[in-house]
Amino acid sequence: MSTSDNDELVFLPLGGTGEIGMNLNLYGCRGKWLIVDLGVSFGDDSMPGVEVFMPDPGFIADRRKDLLGIVLTHGHEDHLGAVAHLWPRLRCPVYASPFTASLLRTKLVEAHLEDEVEVHVVPLGGAVRLGPFGIEFVTQTHSIPEPNSLAIDTPFGRVLHTGDWKFDPRPLIGAPADEKRLAALGDEGVLALVGDSTNVFKQGAAGSESDVRDSLTELLGRYRGRIAVACFATNVARLESIAVAAAAHDRHVALVGRSLWRIEKAARENGYLKEIPEFLTEHDAAYLPEDKVVYICTGSQGEPRAALARIANDTHPHVTLKTGDVVIFSSRIIPGNERSIFRLQNQLIRQGVEVVTEKDHFVHVSGHPGRDEMCHLYELVRPRISVPVHGEARHLQEHAQLAKDCGVPETAILQDGEMLRLAPGPVEVVDFVSIGRLAVDGTRLVTMDSVIMRDRHRMVHNGSAVVTIVLDRLGSLLGDPQISAHGLLDAEQEADAHEAVVDAVRDAIEEMPRSGRQNDDLVREATRLALRRHMKQSHGKKPLTDVHLVRV
Repeated sequence: MSTSDNDELVFLPLGGTGEIGMNLNLYGCRGKWLIVDLGVSFGDDSMPGVEVFMPDPGFIADRRKDLLGIVLTHGHEDHLGAVAHLWPRLRCPVYASPFTASLLRTKLVEAHLEDEVEVHVVPLGGAVRLGPFGIEFVTQTHSIPEPNSLAIDTPFGRVLHTGDWKFDPRPLIGAPADEKRLAALGDEGVLALVGDSTNVFKQGAAGSESDVRDSLTELLGRYRGRIAVACFATNVARLESIAVAAAAHDRHVALVGRSLWRIEKAARENGYLKEIPEFLTEHDAAYLPEDKVVYICTGSQGEPRAALARIANDTHPHVTLKTGDVVIFSSRIIPGNERSIFRLQNQLIRQGVEVVTEKDHFVHVSGHPGRDEMCHLYELVRPRISVPVHGEARHLQEHAQLAKDCGVPETAILQDGEMLRLAPGPVEVVDFVSIGRLAVDGTRLVTMDSVIMRDRHRMVHNGSAVVTIVLDRLGSLLGDPQISAHGLLDAEQEADAHEAVVDAVRDAIEEMPRSGRQNDDLVREATRLALRRHMKQSHGKKPLTDVHLVRV
């Protein structure tokens, strides 16, 4: 709660508001807290060595004795991917639908937490009571099975937290969105709608998975060579559609990529893909004629270690593509991934492979609502307050304006760390909490603004240098400084430049007064400054520099 009053209902995003990804939302009521979603985002070229990062849960970790649970809206990484990383700091029960729980358990096994985390499976349309929160799972449609909006009842009113959603009348996997229940919630009264803003600039509706299936079936019939389709692994409806389209042309389907097999296993465990034959392994598919196979591959976003990248680099052990083959990108470009995706597509084209994207053919629909769908949701729910989330600042502002145009009396545009009082009294930001980001660095979590990450960033852009100097007790050099300038100098190919920096360091030490040369700290600092000054003048770089001093 705010520092002034515990008898209120507040909403506090620690991640996912003012950005797309790594959702971490908190609801506070009468001294108790609820987490809705706990996700990750993925690093890019601006984050050297960082593949995955997530919100810092420090605020709620400090209050975990009052934390009642984590409720997951669905199984995408930006909504559940941080659970296994952050649960040891939170240690509370987790609530999820059956498919989402299956995905979570796989991650918990990998983290050796399967026997520690208490996972409660909530049936579709089910409900749970956690302290002052009554939470109803309301069926939605999205690009993954079992997405849910959460109707959160509190003593101060009901909040509808939409999660990721759209209105797909023919979703293929699972039931359509429960519009009847949404309308009933609106009739009963909704205090606030906390809603997805991802596609607020998209006119019309997102489109149906059923239409993509028809289009893919027509498209696959055009080709006689090998076909590879890259898509998001979690889109089980798309996997089914590719399999149906392949069967229509007497082709067999192989899954290429570990995440696809994990999703396939979770889907079949929960009754999905029942009419689809078992997929082939990439090894078995290699024995099929090229006009009889379709590969479904991971790596639609250009991920360097994914299956499609290895195929494009011709380093995959079982799958090769050549002139006459085609790769269909049945996905959209996630902002920030343009360079890696275009690099991948260019590699494929250089091999003579045809590349088909959503700009060339109707091969993808979004899992997020367009403006018409958002307006329809507001017509059904009729909240008193709109709180846009899951979007950058421009998305949030546009969503707030759309809500006003739909007749919503009040809107609130937030940033991560701003605590919004929803009731009682006026809707307003009542507190600000510290936020941060944690990066997965090997087997540990480190803060994104830590010395470790700052130094790594500096090394990427400026290189690093190590200087070893040996002095006697009076401060006389007992040999030339030994210098390694990683990422800056090749001592063999640039012998003159290397000798020049050695001379600069030696001169800086010898020019020091004898009393100064007897002070280790002063010698180290003079050495560091001399090297950095010389490298700045000669190479335009100021490397991260370590000085090793040996006294004899």
